[in-house]
Amino acid sequence: MKTIKTFVAVAALTLISFGIFAQSITVTASTLDAAEAKVAAQAKDAGASYKITGARVDNRAYVSAELIK
Repeated sequence: MKTIKTFVAVAALTLISFGIFAQSITVTASTLDAAEAKVAAQAKDAGASYKITGARVDNRAYVSAELIK
């Protein structure tokens, strides 16, 4: 029983700490390169790295990313 409580506590703390250090953003631009440049600029301003999680091109380019500190 103690092991289960410990596991649940560690899992909860892991999710909380991940939520503190990751931030999702979405940007739009005329091209994918320009959208990625906007993501990179926001990451630089936040002092974080980034991971692109999705991209779509219709009449404009839409990029979703996670900023990771």
